[in-house]
Amino acid sequence: MFSRKTILIGFLFFQFSSLISQVKGIVVDEDNTPLEYATVAIYNQTNNALIAGIVTDSLGAFSFTNLAKGNYFLKVSFIGYNEKTINNITINNSKNIVNTGTISLTLGTSLNEVIIKSERATVVNKIDRQVFDAEKFKNAQGGSGIDVIRNLPSVTVDGQGEISVRGSSGFVLLLNGKPIQGNAASLLGQIPANSIERVEVITAPSAKYDPEGKAGILNIITKKGALDGSFAQINIKGGFPSIETYDNANAHQRYGIDATYNLQNKAWNYSFGVNYQRNDIGGRREGDVFTIINNKQTRFPSTGERSTNEINYSGRFTVDFTPNENNEFSVGFFAGKRDKDRLADIVYFDNHAVNPPNSNNRLYTFQYFNHNLLNRKSDFALGSFDYKHTFENKATISTSLLYEYTLLGGPTINQNLGFPDETILYQDEFNTNNNPLHGTRFQVDYSFAPFENGLLETGYQFRSLDHTGDFVYERRTNFNDPFQLVPEFSSEVNLKRIIHSVYGQFTGKSAKWDYAFGTRLEIMDRTLDLKDKANTLDERYEYDFAKLFPSASIQYALNEKTNIKAAYSKRVERTTTFKMNPFPEREHSETLEQGDPNLLPEFIDLVEVGFNKKLKGGNSINATAYYRHIKNLVNRVNTVYNDSILNRIYSNVGNANVVGLELSTQLKPTDNWSNFIGVNVYNYAISGEFDNRPVNSETTVYGINLNNTYSFWKNASLQFTFNYLSERVTAQGEDSRFYSPNVTFQKSFFEGSLVATLQWQNIDMGLLNSNEQRITTFRPGEFYTTTNYIYEVDVVMLNLTYTFKKGKNKSKFIDSEFGKQEF
Repeated sequence: MFSRKTILIGFLFFQFSSLISQVKGIVVDEDNTPLEYATVAIYNQTNNALIAGIVTDSLGAFSFTNLAKGNYFLKVSFIGYNEKTINNITINNSKNIVNTGTISLTLGTSLNEVIIKSERATVVNKIDRQVFDAEKFKNAQGGSGIDVIRNLPSVTVDGQGEISVRGSSGFVLLLNGKPIQGNAASLLGQIPANSIERVEVITAPSAKYDPEGKAGILNIITKKGALDGSFAQINIKGGFPSIETYDNANAHQRYGIDATYNLQNKAWNYSFGVNYQRNDIGGRREGDVFTIINNKQTRFPSTGERSTNEINYSGRFTVDFTPNENNEFSVGFFAGKRDKDRLADIVYFDNHAVNPPNSNNRLYTFQYFNHNLLNRKSDFALGSFDYKHTFENKATISTSLLYEYTLLGGPTINQNLGFPDETILYQDEFNTNNNPLHGTRFQVDYSFAPFENGLLETGYQFRSLDHTGDFVYERRTNFNDPFQLVPEFSSEVNLKRIIHSVYGQFTGKSAKWDYAFGTRLEIMDRTLDLKDKANTLDERYEYDFAKLFPSASIQYALNEKTNIKAAYSKRVERTTTFKMNPFPEREHSETLEQGDPNLLPEFIDLVEVGFNKKLKGGNSINATAYYRHIKNLVNRVNTVYNDSILNRIYSNVGNANVVGLELSTQLKPTDNWSNFIGVNVYNYAISGEFDNRPVNSETTVYGINLNNTYSFWKNASLQFTFNYLSERVTAQGEDSRFYSPNVTFQKSFFEGSLVATLQWQNIDMGLLNSNEQRITTFRPGEFYTTTNYIYEVDVVMLNLTYTFKKGKNKSKFIDSEFGKQEF
């Protein structure tokens, strides 16, 4: 039985029989990728009269039924692609079924007896998304998915590694169309850039997608193919010794290897992949903090090492079985380990207190050394099973089941020692946690064409998350003493979340119009149980909702090269277990971090209006204006814990409004020189309160992503990229600008089988302030903190990729949906 707050969801699937005349087929692009929303029109071949028109579904499929006896021809088109005509289609009787098979469309314009060699477009615009070709971003080769997406107009990656889409870190990641309920940076860091074919940016998603993610969806499409045979690729990368060492204790290591093997025949597809990456980043941290308590100001400036060492390794496989054109089975498994150390060895060189504030009346002067090592581990294993059936009338039903187990953990060591005599111990703290996570997702979808010019899709999804945590905080003040439990910082935190959702969506096309509208009903039950180690607290926090999440999008083609579009989508941004844990964690010497068990999810309304136009010579221009309203905005805010420690708290601080304009253009002045430029400008305003004080801040933010490529000859190119993010505000302060220039030289050998990529990342040469970011927060009369994070510059990498080209890659691996969100 469900709880009284849960609606019982019943779901009925049905189909139409196909004992009638029919013409069907599938439309794909040059890479054999299905083209959704392509237009297919059928004509009478005798008098050229239009009989009917239809739009392809998400699999590129179309079907015409109830055709009279006679001869017909098809015209297949999609904006930006050459139109194709299929002649001599004959219907002999009322039960005749004609399968045109796979119809492939090509980009650009073709002329009779003229061969045109054109560059593949960096971006292709569709009614609900922008599709970016990952191979255009050579600076990402040998790297990870993060290196690919940092080139997109909507995306910025700051110095902390936080990924934002249109200024928001809240977005959903899909892997080959499957929802991944995890931390995007963690997942993308695991995916080799060489395995990514394209990235789809869906900023106003339709009802068929989960409503999660206030900034929309990034869909990562891995390379795949449709030819029988085998495909194998191996990628090796290595980093040159660091040019800037920042006096870090250890030399930084950067190397890795990943390999993919794919074997396919008519019925079977086997895909295997392994990946090992070591990626260390050096750097320093310079900070200045003061607090004010009872008219006494305590100041503790600092400087020292802040570096990270990260090791990832994993293995995956999928087995696909297609016994016939109507049935597809797929089994997948993914397992691996992640280990990341963040070292902060900081000298607090001038701790002092004055009374009154900002005077020269020092009460004391003190200095000490803080050794802080934050380790995060994740051992995970997950498996999935998928099945899809296609009926004779092209209606489809598909099911997907995923189960995940992830063991998250890792200790934090925080030692306050004497300086310069580090044998003196003032405080030694050790806090660790083991928090296993169990996640289950089941989904079933059904689609059919009730009308000749439209597609109806409907489905049900069940998601279950069970996340238990055991957080232990220990302390000692003498190296010879045992650690003692600190009960007020030690806890048990158990989160359970159940989600039922059902959706319906209709998509269609008429003349020059494309449209889609639908809604999704979601019912969520969330239970959070808290206990402390002193057995003085045993509390339960419950939160439920049942909400509709409508969506609509429409696109109008002014002509074959120009279209305009508009969209609306309602979204939700859920909170992680970490952000709801109210027990403080000692992040480092000057900071505690804790969550709020009453934290509400954010609810978002997205509206956007867009324009895109293809110009001569492969050039194009795109513009999108957007508005986003966020209710229950979650921000990390600070309070004073004691004279030398700030307490960071995740809290609902009010509402926010974002109004922005996104521009991108592809310019090719010559055959050898191409440019892709993306600019995102938005106004961000927060209005609300925290701790009974108003929160009102507003700023205009802009980001620039520039990609400039020059091809010397057929198999060699030089690419310059520049990523810039301006200053931006938070609920209590601001983050500084952040930028990174990069140069990549790439050359292929042996007819493209071997590709060498030499990268110069974060160019600085002692002349710039590349890869550097300052974060400032303050509360007048209580505290002020500013920290400048200086990350490694002038990093030189060499990447070698060798491909055994007996076939094409069809690797489509599963990935974590739950665990990465908490890593």
